[in-house]
Amino acid sequence: MNEKLLRIYLQDHLAGSTGGLELARRARGSNRGTTYGDSFAKLADDIEEDRGELEKVMETFGFGADRPKNLAFWAAEKAGRLKPNGQLMGYSPLSRMVEVEGLITGVNGKRSLWLTLRDLAESESRLDAEHLGRLVDRAEEQLAVLQDLRARAGREAFLT
Repeated sequence: MNEKLLRIYLQDHLAGSTGGLELARRARGSNRGTTYGDSFAKLADDIEEDRGELEKVMETFGFGADRPKNLAFWAAEKAGRLKPNGQLMGYSPLSRMVEVEGLITGVNGKRSLWLTLRDLAESESRLDAEHLGRLVDRAEEQLAVLQDLRARAGREAFLT
């Protein structure tokens, strides 16, 4: 096992999850009280839990976070809020569309992480293939929800 490369890989995913969690929290807050609210609330909770699962894997190997990378991804998510959304102020249907697509990208990356770790579990006893398989399944469930949200958000943004 090349632990140096594995550490970098896991730290990169943890940093990405920092931005993804902030995006999920923003989507949850922006959609509270809408027909999207419950779905975004569950996704934000799941993404936070998945981030914790990644931290546990890193602890298993004795790896810590790369704080500068985490800060950079946190800041990038905040800067992304400045993107024009077709309205001078506030939230627009395009805002939701961009959030959903960003979350799809992040969850696809997370799914790939879990698949890679599950594959490594065949040779690495510190990884639990069965548990990682459940995390793959949860990522796939999240993607299904996000694809539904993407379709709805796209219709609302572009067909109104």
